[in-house]
Amino acid sequence: MIITREILEEKEHINLRAYAIKNSGSKGRKYYQEKDPYRLDFQRDRDRVIHSMAFRRLKDKTQVFVSHYGDHYRNRLSHTLEVAGFSRDLARNLGVNEDLAETIALAHDLGHTPFGHAGEEKLDTIMRKFRLRFEHNEQSKRIVSILEKRYPDFPGLNLSYEVLDGISKHSTSYDQMDTDIKYGLSIEAGIVNICDEITYLSHDVDDAIRSGVLSISEFACMDIFKESNMGTVYEQYMGDEKYFIRCINNVTKMMMQDCYKQTLSNINQLGIKTVEDVYNTKQSIVSLSKEMEDLVTPLRDVLYNKFYFSDKVRKQSKRGQKIVEFLFNLYISHPTSEMESSSEPLHIVVKDYIAGMTDAFALKIFND
Repeated sequence: MIITREILEEKEHINLRAYAIKNSGSKGRKYYQEKDPYRLDFQRDRDRVIHSMAFRRLKDKTQVFVSHYGDHYRNRLSHTLEVAGFSRDLARNLGVNEDLAETIALAHDLGHTPFGHAGEEKLDTIMRKFRLRFEHNEQSKRIVSILEKRYPDFPGLNLSYEVLDGISKHSTSYDQMDTDIKYGLSIEAGIVNICDEITYLSHDVDDAIRSGVLSISEFACMDIFKESNMGTVYEQYMGDEKYFIRCINNVTKMMMQDCYKQTLSNINQLGIKTVEDVYNTKQSIVSLSKEMEDLVTPLRDVLYNKFYFSDKVRKQSKRGQKIVEFLFNLYISHPTSEMESSSEPLHIVVKDYIAGMTDAFALKIFND
């Protein structure tokens, strides 16, 4: 028997919680399209994101280190895939929509500039001169809604409303520093937000040690790593990198399990029964416990203060910002023929073009 979309939708109603967003309950797409006979709408959205040009460019965009810095450091694509994996797992454990959570995760960083958050901050500073802002989550939504050109009948990818909503409401403690989007969003979108943070807290420790910016001892003294050890052998092997990577994995597992338990507790305490309850709740639903937050805070502080703002990272960040500013001024004063023919204001076109660049392409144009 062939498993059709109708059968898959029926399975969702049987297997997913009442407060999960189901494909049959989606608000649909901006531009009407016939349903796929064998795929659910959110599956279809996931495939569209993966096949987009913006998704492919993530492999050459900075996570912390510029893409050419070393082969084994995370880039924006590997980070995205890690977030998608965690999001899918947590959504499955909570009985909500895995496909929706995975799709939001895969799309959440499409709008990131070259040179990571440093490039984003510089482009935001530039856009403020035009009384606008630049935030990569809004740029991600703009990419999938307008800028990707893969279909003759409509601009963008024509993703479902729930995916677009999750992208635009993406936020972690590092993203959107002057906003606080913690409620008024689906549980699936909330899962992506927290899995993004769990992911970078985990893999940035690995990259910080691998790069030599920080040592194992600077993390090993933290309570969260002491609690992650595998019995009494911790002290004996504390300086062993392979063993410490195992400790990082254990920390990740601790945060994921804590999030699962705390989120279920939140759902019960808040009386969440339906999707409407989720959107109307004025408190965080998907979260870590207070005890886990207390353990995570020192780790977050060390990464912010000693890694992201270390001399090695700041040096490449400053160069990246210099390149972004140079390229913006270059194209404002010498736009390409395609830029001049656009119906959009020039500063918007230039912003879109630079935000879409990979590290390597931006460096090439700058050097040329």
